[in-house]
Amino acid sequence: MKRTINHILLIFTATLMLVSCNDGASLQRYFVDNQESKNFITQDVPISMLKIDASKFTNEQKEAYNSVSRLNFLGYKTSEADDKTLKVELAKVKTILSDEKYNDLIEFSDKGNKVVVKYIGTDEEADEVIVFGSSKELGFGIVRVLGNEMSPDKMVTLVSILQSADIDKGQVQDIMKFFK
Repeated sequence: MKRTINHILLIFTATLMLVSCNDGASLQRYFVDNQESKNFITQDVPISMLKIDASKFTNEQKEAYNSVSRLNFLGYKTSEADDKTLKVELAKVKTILSDEKYNDLIEFSDKGNKVVVKYIGTDEEADEVIVFGSSKELGFGIVRVLGNEMSPDKMVTLVSILQSADIDKGQVQDIMKFFK
């Protein structure tokens, strides 16, 4: 009898573990699956490589800048011949980002280009921030912002810093060439 109960418990535990495994699509899985695919480019950029002069930052700006440790970039370059593939890949990314774990932060459009910023976490602390930009002419890019003690407020501050910063273009030159 005791042996039967042990077998039932073992089967129940194994079943529970198999059912709880999530085979759903994730942004990290999408990055890994496409890092060496045709028309894709990936690049990991430590925030220190951007060589931003932080000497004139306010304390709030320094805190936002220091909360980020690295950026993971995945880009897809479209061509006239593969407009269908662009639509398929965009649909995959949009499906992933429509998951309820991604909270909306900012969304805007400019001249046919769309940018969406989302985050995983709470209003006080973001575990990951995702910037997704797309253009019919160029393709799309996804940036995963990773760090410690990030918050949505800090990320808004960081965006303003990066817009006015003199970033060393050599650090992102491969990405810029890819989209030309």
